[in-house]
Amino acid sequence: MRYVFAVVLAFGLAGPVAAVQPDEVLDDPMLEERARDLSKGLRCLVCRNESIDESNASLARDLRLLVRERLVEGDSDDEVMDFIVDRYGEYVLLRPTLSGANWILWAAGPVMLLMAAGLSFGFMRRRSRAVATTETDLSEEERARLDDILKG
Repeated sequence: MRYVFAVVLAFGLAGPVAAVQPDEVLDDPMLEERARDLSKGLRCLVCRNESIDESNASLARDLRLLVRERLVEGDSDDEVMDFIVDRYGEYVLLRPTLSGANWILWAAGPVMLLMAAGLSFGFMRRRSRAVATTETDLSEEERARLDDILKG
């Protein structure tokens, strides 16, 4: 039991390991830190919900190398991100911007929730105001007909 606990603890404490290969690491530690920060905000196009810093996919490696190449050429962080977004689209960003058509996507969830709440409130209000139908007992004629049906 002690060994099982140790294995579970070891895997639980092991966080995501960066997939950056030793041949990708830049000599300048400041540039390397900037490259790591940028690559944590870029989505791997193969893995979808992993950053390129965590992904072992070959396309993620290509993107990491591209980020480092642009930094070595002297681009600022914003210029690197703009270059990659221009090339691959906003889907490559793990945190999409709040501009343009993205406002529709960001607002769609809360708007739909408010619409559903309004519709359900209106439905419940109409239902509570509806006149309740009362059941009446069977008339003698209906009772006699029912007895004939059940006997027959």
